[in-house]
Amino acid sequence: MGSLQEQLLKAGLVDKNRANKAKKEKQKQSKVARNAGVKTQSRAKTAAQKEQAKRVERDRALNQKKLKQAEQKAVFAQIKQLIEINKLDRRQGDIAYGFIYKNKVMKIIVTDEIKQHLSQGRLAIVRLVLKSERLFEVVPAVIAEKIAQRDENSVVQFSTNADNAKNDDDPYADYQIPDDLIW
Repeated sequence: MGSLQEQLLKAGLVDKNRANKAKKEKQKQSKVARNAGVKTQSRAKTAAQKEQAKRVERDRALNQKKLKQAEQKAVFAQIKQLIEINKLDRRQGDIAYGFIYKNKVMKIIVTDEIKQHLSQGRLAIVRLVLKSERLFEVVPAVIAEKIAQRDENSVVQFSTNADNAKNDDDPYADYQIPDDLIW
């Protein structure tokens, strides 16, 4: 058996010219369909490329965020290590030393020597964050400067030489403060 067109020709229901015309029409329609398919394929291709570009950009942003988090984590680990290694032993202390942290007065127990060095700017108070608790430690001024380079918010109280320069102009600097005076 042949195609339907051949069967109609043999039966005499359709003449040869009409069959050829129908064949050409069918070829035109298939050609148009193929061209439309190519266009839809190219549209699909460009849509896929756009989606791929969006995905790459999203991945790049996510990687940047992860790198920043890893860098931040490394900085906090460095700060923690600096504090742990260089903190001063305050267990012998019996004097409450008050300082301001986030508009609140906080107190730590220190020795008299540490208190004097804190007021002179030789020592500084830094904040050490461990999970959910905040600890305040006393470290030398040099270490506080290194910590401030990494994260300024970790240094709670640090008197610089500029503060001491103000004290040079103090008109009451010649007067001695009594030892028994308690604030």
